[in-house]
Amino acid sequence: MSLFTQLFDPGRDAALVTGAGNGIGRAIAQALVSEGVRTVFADVHRDTVSAAAASSSRPELAVPWIGDLASRDACDALITDTRAAVGRVTLFVHSAAPPRRESDHALAVTDETWEQMRAVNVDAGFHLAREFSRELIAAREPGSILMLTSLHAATPRNLPHYSTSKAALAMLVKELAKTLGRFGIRVNALVPGAIAAGGFVADPSLTRHIPLGRLGRSEDLAPMALAVLSSKVSAYVTGASFVVDGGLSLTNWFDPPVLDEL
Repeated sequence: MSLFTQLFDPGRDAALVTGAGNGIGRAIAQALVSEGVRTVFADVHRDTVSAAAASSSRPELAVPWIGDLASRDACDALITDTRAAVGRVTLFVHSAAPPRRESDHALAVTDETWEQMRAVNVDAGFHLAREFSRELIAAREPGSILMLTSLHAATPRNLPHYSTSKAALAMLVKELAKTLGRFGIRVNALVPGAIAAGGFVADPSLTRHIPLGRLGRSEDLAPMALAVLSSKVSAYVTGASFVVDGGLSLTNWFDPPVLDEL
C-alpha cells in the first residue's frame, strides 16, 4: 500500500481549524474533510464559515462554529462545542487572525487593534493548544498541532502588532513542541508567503520579487499542511517551520512606512 494512500485515520482523527471561513484556513479545513476527517470550521463570520463547510467535498463531516477568539469565553465555548461535535481533537490548526490594514504602522496602531491581534493570534492559539493537549495527554493519545505564522515573524512588515504577534506564535510553536513531544504531540508551523486570499490583498506587482513568478493561492498551502499534520508522513517532525512562499523570503521587499506629517 502506498504511504500516501491514507494520511489520517477517519475512525480516530478529528480536527479543529480556526480561521476556516476563508483563505488558508478554509483550504486546510476543506482538505481535511476531503481526507475523511471530521472537522470543526471555526470563524468569526457566520456567512463565510457556513459557506465553507457547506461547500466541502463531504459537508456531513464539516461543522461550522461562529465566535470571536479574542474573547477567552469564546475560546472556552469553542473547546466545549468542539468536543460535543467531533469528540477528542487530534489535529488542531490555528489560522485565525484579525484583518490587517496598511495604515496601522507603529505610530498609528491603536491599543485596541494591538490587543485584538495578540489575543487572537497568540493568546487563543496558546489556550486552545494547551487545552486540547491536556485531553490527549490524559487519554495517552498522540496528536498534531499546526500554527500559521508568517514571514514577518522575522522580517519587519510596517505592522508591528501583526509581526510581533506572529513572532510570538513562532516561539510558542517551539515551546510547545519541546514540552509536548514526550507525549507524542507534535507542534509545527506553516509559514505562508504572499497568498492572495483571506485578509491579505496582494499587489500583483509583488510578483517581481517572487522567484516562481506568481502570487500564492490558499490551495498552495493545504497539501503541505496535511503532510505536516499527518503522523504517517511527518512522524519525526516537531518544532519545525515550513515556508511556502514561492521563494519570496529570499528578498526583503518592504520599504519603511509613509508617515503623515508629525
